[in-house]
Amino acid sequence: YGFQSVKTIREQREDLPIARLKRELCQAIADNQILVVIGETGSGKTTQMTQYMAEMGFTSKGIIGCTQPRRVAAMSVAKRVAEEFGCQLGQEVGYTIRFEDMTSPETVIKYMTDGMLMREYLADNNLSRYSALILDEAHERTIHTDVLFGLLKALLKKRRDLTLIVTSATLDANKFSTYFLDAPIFPIPGRTFPVEIMYTKEPEADYLDACIITVMQIHLSEPAGDILVFLTGQEEIDTCCETLHTRMQALGELAPELIILPVYGALPSEMQSRIFEPAPPGSRKCVVATNIAEASLTIDGIYYVIDPGFCKQKAFNAKMGMDSLVVTPISQASGKQRSGRAGRTGPGKCYRLYTEQAFRTEMLPSSIPEIQRTNLGNVVLQLKAMGINDLLGFDFMDPPPIQTMVGAMESLFSLGALDDEGLLTRLGRKMAEFPLEPPRSKMLIVSVDLGCSEEILTVVAMLSVENPFYRPKDKQSQADMKKAKFFQPEGDHLTLLAVWEGWKNSKFSNPWCYENFLQARAMRRAQDVRKQLVTILDRYKMDIVSAGRAYKKVQRAICAGYFTNAAKKDPQEGYRTMVEGNPVYIHPSSALFNKNPEWLIYDELVMTTKEYMRNVMTIEPKWLLELAPPVY
Repeated sequence: YGFQSVKTIREQREDLPIARLKRELCQAIADNQILVVIGETGSGKTTQMTQYMAEMGFTSKGIIGCTQPRRVAAMSVAKRVAEEFGCQLGQEVGYTIRFEDMTSPETVIKYMTDGMLMREYLADNNLSRYSALILDEAHERTIHTDVLFGLLKALLKKRRDLTLIVTSATLDANKFSTYFLDAPIFPIPGRTFPVEIMYTKEPEADYLDACIITVMQIHLSEPAGDILVFLTGQEEIDTCCETLHTRMQALGELAPELIILPVYGALPSEMQSRIFEPAPPGSRKCVVATNIAEASLTIDGIYYVIDPGFCKQKAFNAKMGMDSLVVTPISQASGKQRSGRAGRTGPGKCYRLYTEQAFRTEMLPSSIPEIQRTNLGNVVLQLKAMGINDLLGFDFMDPPPIQTMVGAMESLFSLGALDDEGLLTRLGRKMAEFPLEPPRSKMLIVSVDLGCSEEILTVVAMLSVENPFYRPKDKQSQADMKKAKFFQPEGDHLTLLAVWEGWKNSKFSNPWCYENFLQARAMRRAQDVRKQLVTILDRYKMDIVSAGRAYKKVQRAICAGYFTNAAKKDPQEGYRTMVEGNPVYIHPSSALFNKNPEWLIYDELVMTTKEYMRNVMTIEPKWLLELAPPVY
């Protein structure tokens, strides 16, 4: 897919900036066990290096693995490389992401998310199937990349035959080089044209509205060239696309066609490939994306970038002991990446919807690594399962706050995954086998003993995918009526179970989803997740049994994983969390909104105008004492 052009694939490959340096790059790879490659987005590093290494003969000794921080990137890059390599996707070139494996015994070039390589390390801590690994887009500093840094740095001392390449799009290369024992740095220039940067005079009150107005202005008054808008998440992107669509319709014949294309992680792959197709003559393309388009995906033909200056980040509040998704200002490094997207095809313009003053004084030079701002439960569990017990001594590039590490160990202890010495229990070892957050793997394992694993499999699968309810702007009341039919008095977890049962009874039909305002692709993904979890349960000979109508069992199993997320009704308003006594509220989309039960537990907190609980369920307070004595 990539960019479609009249040139043959071979000509396109030779056109990439990296092609001019092929000889020197291959020499550098041959001469060094570790190499740090600085390549601007669009230099061709992600698609070409694996193929050069295959030509150099690395594939005769094992697989060449390349990790990506994002799901969409792993899939679209593998698709492109398979085309260039001249094979079917999943044959010699394939990808694996959580809950989806597109590889075969023939695969020699494998793209994957960084989390998947961590799971492979869990199964084989020599990674003996690999002859070379590329940690791509390492500047994104996801939590998995950071842990892989430490694991691979140690592994390279053991395995002298393994080659590691770390790539980054930004210039903090020296930091990577120093950490990896002063590895040499190999720069690859990208193709860049000058980009004119415009700031607003005053801060924008409503950046979504400002985006829409700016798109319309560019479309009606600027010369040809596609537009790229950066927003923070799926809901915002869908709203923006719908509003733009409505405003364009209102103009009718007065304006040329604007093709509006959303891009976010949960998008089905056929939609994803549409963003790369050129707009037909006389029309303009407007891509509305999350920060995935900042560095991971390269879309040709973009001349205008609109940057409101925000992104969604997971932020862990150690005091409150929880993660919440928060919309925060981007860093200066991200701002530069974003404006650079407008200068790939020719000279472009970037509209920054913030003041120059804000850029200079209010934005951090670079983002805080994820490992320093999120919940470490999963990472601690996986490191323990790899036999790494001295976590405070682990060689992190940027160590996480000690309080966060200790908090993670405490929560794993309360779940029963660690004993009082901080060592893995048998339950903890089982939990580490599931590609899930610890509370979810705990509730799945407990459900086997409680006799409701059939139901909990469904609940976990439904919680693992994006929101299945679809609420289009022009049909909100119809959508809400359909949704209310699924509501269960116990709350949202059982509402999701009811949705699944309904879909199952319709023989998993797409039209049924459409009638009930459900996203068929979310349901299909939940089905894939569920199948994979069933495979793991089977492997460990854990029984899959149904509780029938005994929903109390299901509630107890969920409570066994999420008892630390309990909240009690506050006499004044809303709820207070049991552990810290923080004020929280039921999300308006919940089945329990305005029902206000005395006690409940929640799946996650989302901070918007208030701290909202997402996915809540009623509980009996005595369960907390039975299932979580150390906490209560």
